[in-house]
Amino acid sequence: MSTYDPPKGDIPILHEDSDLLVVDKPAGLLSVPGKGEDLADCLLTRLETAFPTVRLVHRLDRDTSGVMVFALTAHAQRDLGAQFEARKTRKIYVARVAGRLTPKAGDVDLPLIVDWPNRPRQMVSLETGKPALTGYKVLRTSDEESRVRLFPHTGRTHQLRVHMLALGHPILGDELYAPETAAQFPRMMLHAEELRVNHPESGRGMSFRARTPF
Repeated sequence: MSTYDPPKGDIPILHEDSDLLVVDKPAGLLSVPGKGEDLADCLLTRLETAFPTVRLVHRLDRDTSGVMVFALTAHAQRDLGAQFEARKTRKIYVARVAGRLTPKAGDVDLPLIVDWPNRPRQMVSLETGKPALTGYKVLRTSDEESRVRLFPHTGRTHQLRVHMLALGHPILGDELYAPETAAQFPRMMLHAEELRVNHPESGRGMSFRARTPF
């Protein structure tokens, strides 16, 4: 992995109320602190300066951008956490992947497990992996690359990255799973475009979107 050099600047706020904080995480910024002082700068600690009660609910990989929801109360954190655990949320991603992806829509149902000798890499394991399911739809395609919308039905570590790799169409710019493409792209081409949750107090369904920057 490259040296950690997180982007500077303000974090775009998509929504704020007494219970929720929704932001557009920039690519290259950790969601939570890593091990060591050099990995202390992260989205959570930056938000804590303006929102002292902010609480983590879920994560995005360092090099993934897009919609992240945080809780501002203990109750909201429990409620949102339960929604993610019960798969009551809906997550939509956009990615650019290598090659012409066919068919133009489908599901990837391949169990995943950590690749211990090569962690943090994950891998497909039909014998010992945990269930993982991703839906996809091709938006545009050429011989060189395809633009796809991804619908994770489970939330395994690196799920979208490993599932696209398993199809033979890795996400472009991914240093871990497609290092041969990393030099050609300014970042990993994966963005969390939309997140739908139920408000922890009213129960009302809410949808948050962040424009795809690539």
